[in-house]
Amino acid sequence: MAEPSFLTAVRESYDTVAADYVERVPPPAEMDPLSRAMLAAFAELVRTAGLGPVADLGCGPGRLTAHLAALGVPAFGVDLSPKMIGLARHAYPNLRFTAGSMTAPETRDDGLGGILAWYSTHHTPPRWLPAVFAEFHRTLAPGGHLLWGDYVGDERLKPARGYGRPVSYESYLLPLDRMVGLLEQAGLVVTARLEQEPGGRVNRPHACLLARKPEET
Repeated sequence: MAEPSFLTAVRESYDTVAADYVERVPPPAEMDPLSRAMLAAFAELVRTAGLGPVADLGCGPGRLTAHLAALGVPAFGVDLSPKMIGLARHAYPNLRFTAGSMTAPETRDDGLGGILAWYSTHHTPPRWLPAVFAEFHRTLAPGGHLLWGDYVGDERLKPARGYGRPVSYESYLLPLDRMVGLLEQAGLVVTARLEQEPGGRVNRPHACLLARKPEET
């Protein structure tokens, strides 16, 4: 089966911008306080549940994977871009990073205590999101947690350049209520939501959602 064209565009684009991304995107310590608080809350929920590791899907250079590990969470990273994975392995040789796609994660059913999808779904065309979130549901253990964070809106973007380099990916910004509906459609229960207006380094509205896979009855 041929790879969807959007995955090829994302892989090739992030291979191109990988080194520039590391230079331009701030590390977790420089994030806004509310985003850091959501990450800390997610880490505490996963630690308390003790259901398995966290998959950082779309991990890029691995900074958030390492941040979760520093918060006491067993975490590993997955990214489409081999260049990003190479940077992550070099920076954090004690952690596991693999090249792969969130559309088909190589993880067994109910194998994860948590999933972090941090600014990593906006390149996914909306028609693919139900399949992606169904994979989140499949791979999370009952009682496992998801933290999703990304830009929100109602816009399709096709930039010619990103992080100072030519890129071919597109971005799809969806209203937060639609994202909540898609997660719930996949069988996940949204337990908290945070919406933030543009400010600081972020020039678009953005949001975080905490969700949970219900326990089996």
